[in-house]
Amino acid sequence: MMSWNTRITRLLGIEHPFICSGMTYVSTAELAAAVSNAGGLGLIQIGHLTPEQTRAEIRKARTLTSKPFGVGLALIMPGAQENAEVALDEQVPVINFSLGKGAWLCERARAYGGKVLATVVTERHAIAAERDGADGLIVTGHEAAAHGGEVTSLVLVPAIRKVSSLPIIAAGGFANGGGLLAALAIGADAIAMGTRWAMTQESPVHQKTRDLIISKSVDETLYTRNFDGMPCRIMTTPTAVEVTRKPLTLWRALWQSWLLMRRQNTPLAQVWRNFREQGLTATLQLSFFGAAVERIRTAIEDGNHEQGVQLIGQAQGLIDDVPTCAELMQRLVREAEQALADMQGQHAPVSVEAGLRVG
Repeated sequence: MMSWNTRITRLLGIEHPFICSGMTYVSTAELAAAVSNAGGLGLIQIGHLTPEQTRAEIRKARTLTSKPFGVGLALIMPGAQENAEVALDEQVPVINFSLGKGAWLCERARAYGGKVLATVVTERHAIAAERDGADGLIVTGHEAAAHGGEVTSLVLVPAIRKVSSLPIIAAGGFANGGGLLAALAIGADAIAMGTRWAMTQESPVHQKTRDLIISKSVDETLYTRNFDGMPCRIMTTPTAVEVTRKPLTLWRALWQSWLLMRRQNTPLAQVWRNFREQGLTATLQLSFFGAAVERIRTAIEDGNHEQGVQLIGQAQGLIDDVPTCAELMQRLVREAEQALADMQGQHAPVSVEAGLRVG
């Protein structure tokens, strides 16, 4: 098997330049550890967890893998700072943050040798993340599940490569090994996949939802602000169409968000601090997101699409099976090797350089 040596594999200490994105209710310790054991980097999504649950998930991952893994969280979420403090205290090898200012996180992680990846969707975000001390970027294009950018990966990755010197992990629209070659060609150093890793044996996604994903094509998604207040990509279902027909009302969002905070035992003092630090706009955005969380959980864990809504990428239409993470990784590497061989055969001679060493 060919070894793909890129700036990302060297930065993170992993074997293959394939990352499992942090996905709410999907990216558990079991899934993250399985991806890391297969030679990639698995991320545990902790934004929706309590600090106690976060610590338990991190420690569980350590019982399942001795290889590097990480955590992911949106800094806008209630309890984000407390969860981040747990990750720092546990000295998690990699921390991935989004939707917030992460300079303090970068400084604290660097103190114990940890690495920080910032998820960005614009050039402005990338410049700010590099200034704040991030070690690498997850550049998330329009094709991605949930909160990808307005610009497709094919355009966004080279645009950010022009303004940032940091290693780039391309996300959005990737589901096979050939995607790695495409990403490398436009300036990335690795790819992150969410939907593809969610469709593995180690993923907690319900069987009914797995069957539904396999049945869907690449054009059966909705990209709308009406689900959680931010541009968000979800699976097209009758429920999703109905839920997003009209914008979510502020009062309903506040009520649903309050219920979520009660389930998470979020103290009012923390909500007030969030308001003072993030401002009214971010606090309202958090309320809209909180209103959507239960629908996300219902689809993923219960397989209920009469009430639930599934976050999904356009790559769903490229997926037709549910392998183990180890099987998927082996396939991804073979596909990347074949794509490279095909490229060299069609356009010989080809020199593979620019931060990538093959062999």
